[in-house]
Amino acid sequence: MSSILSSVLSAPEDPILTVYFASRDDPSPLKLNLSGGSYRNEEGKPLVLDVVRRAEQKLANDLSRDKEYLSLDGLAEFNKLSAKLLLGDNSTAMEENRVVTIQCLSGTGSLRVGAEFLAKHNQERVVFVSNPTWGNHPNIFNLAGLSVEYFRYYDPKTRGLDFKGLLEDLGAAPSGAIVVLQACAHNPTGVDPTNKQWEQIRRLVRSKSLLPFFDNAYQVCDSEDVARKVKSQVLCVVRPMYLSPPIHGASIVTTILQNSDMYNDWTIELNGMVNRILRTRQQLYEAIQARGTPGDWSHIIKQIGMFSFTGLNEKQVRLIAKEYHIYMTYNGRISMAGLSSKTVPQLADAIHAAVTRIA
Repeated sequence: MSSILSSVLSAPEDPILTVYFASRDDPSPLKLNLSGGSYRNEEGKPLVLDVVRRAEQKLANDLSRDKEYLSLDGLAEFNKLSAKLLLGDNSTAMEENRVVTIQCLSGTGSLRVGAEFLAKHNQERVVFVSNPTWGNHPNIFNLAGLSVEYFRYYDPKTRGLDFKGLLEDLGAAPSGAIVVLQACAHNPTGVDPTNKQWEQIRRLVRSKSLLPFFDNAYQVCDSEDVARKVKSQVLCVVRPMYLSPPIHGASIVTTILQNSDMYNDWTIELNGMVNRILRTRQQLYEAIQARGTPGDWSHIIKQIGMFSFTGLNEKQVRLIAKEYHIYMTYNGRISMAGLSSKTVPQLADAIHAAVTRIA
C-alpha cells in the first residue's frame, strides 16, 4: 500500500539556494559567494556587532529576566522603540496613537501577516509589486490569496529607474489596489526614487486611492480608533499563525535602543558598515574602468544599499561561476557586503572577461 506522501512532488528549486549549494560544493579556494543578503566583514566573515554582544551579556547577567511567552503583539518596549526609530522622535502619528506596531517573525513573517490582514479586509484583491522585486514578495502575497501584478521599475538600458513606466502602470491600477513599495535600498536593483519622485508617487497613490504597503512592519492609521480596530484584526491573524514571537532578539534590540551609550555605539558601527559598502562600490567601479571593460558602469556607484544589479545576463553569470568561481543570482545581482578590497580585483577580472566574451 502506497503512502499518502508518495504522491508529493519535489518543489521547484529556489534560485538563491541553488546558487548557495553550487558555491558550497565548489572545492576551489578562490570561490566567492555574492548571492546572499547578509553582511560580511572585510575578511568575508559574518559580523556580530560589538554592541550586540554587550547587550547579550547584559541580558545574560540580569537574573530577574525570564523566558515567559510574549503577548500576541510581542515585546511592548521593542514595539514602541522600533516605531519611534522608524517614524522619528516627533511623529504626529505616534502622538495621536495612530500607529499600530506588531512584533512579527522577521521581514517575511511581517509581510505575510500584513498580506493575510489585507486579503481579509481590503476589497481589491490585486497587489502590485515592482518589476523586478525581491523573489519572495510574489510568493507571500499569492499564498495569502491575493493576485500579484507588476509595475515597471527598472530600466535595463539605463540601469536606473523607469519612472515614466512606473507612473503609467500605477496610474492604470484599479482604485483600492495594494502597491508594495520598498522604503529604501531597493532589492534587488539598489535603485531608489529621488525625494522629488517619491512626492510624485505619493500624489499618484492618493489620487488613485491606492493602498501603499511599505516593505516594513509599520503603517499609520487615520485615527486612534482605526488603529485599535486594525490592531485587533492583525492580532486575529497572528494568533493561529504563530501565537507568540520570540523574545531574545527583541530584547537585544530593546536593550540597545533604550540605552543612549549603546545606541550611539550602534550608530557608529552601522556607519562603519555603510562606509565600507560605499568604498567597495567605488573600488569595484574603478577596477572595472581600469580594465577598459565595455559599457557604462557608473550604476555601481549610483545604486545604494547592500545589492548591486550589475546588468550581467544569465550566460555571463554562468561563465563567471564556471571559470572564476564567483557566484551570484542569475539576474546579475551581487551583494556588495560580500565583497572586500581583496576580492574586488577577482570580480572585476571576471566581469571584464564575461562582458568581452559574451554579449
